[in-house]
Amino acid sequence: MKNMAVTDLVLVRPRSFPHEESNRLAAGADDILENARIVSTVSEAIADCGFIAGATARQRSYYWEFTTPRDVAARIVALPDENRVALLFGSEKYGLGTEDLQYCNVLVRIPSNPEYSSLNLAMSVQLLTYEIFLARETPQSKIQLELPLAPAGDVEHFYNHLLEVLNEIDFGDKTGHLMERLRRLFNRAQMDRNELNIMRGILSAVQKRR
Repeated sequence: MKNMAVTDLVLVRPRSFPHEESNRLAAGADDILENARIVSTVSEAIADCGFIAGATARQRSYYWEFTTPRDVAARIVALPDENRVALLFGSEKYGLGTEDLQYCNVLVRIPSNPEYSSLNLAMSVQLLTYEIFLARETPQSKIQLELPLAPAGDVEHFYNHLLEVLNEIDFGDKTGHLMERLRRLFNRAQMDRNELNIMRGILSAVQKRR
């Protein structure tokens, strides 16, 4: 992270932290460990972020948008500076859980030899942060937003509100995957704060009319 000028580390339920081995291996990047935030859930870790890219090597549903480190780096650098972004990584052994994907706007796969595609966590972090560092050094087009992207914590309140209204109007979920699909839909949309407020206002108006 420090090699690539990325400094904000958030750890979700680390097994052991702080740890002597971590400090030894940090080799001059101790400040990143000292300033790391420890949280108990993924939703807490990404609550203030408007764009979340999850790194995964496992086969997932084809309904997700998959991209490369280079592509996602260009998209991140193109965002106005006031937007916070998260790169979400799973554990060394298991990677991201299926429940973690619901927070992601996009999933990232690192291109590698299909006959030997295993990359450890440090390699994955290095590759993604390198592409972001490289994109920062390269002239990029910028996305012009009316307002910053809605932070994930506010988006989560929207999903809870949406589910509440769907239940109130008895909107049937025949497949059992309705909210999962709606999450993917709105995660792809990447709503800004104003757009999210509009959606919340529509939901409130539906409740008021009922």
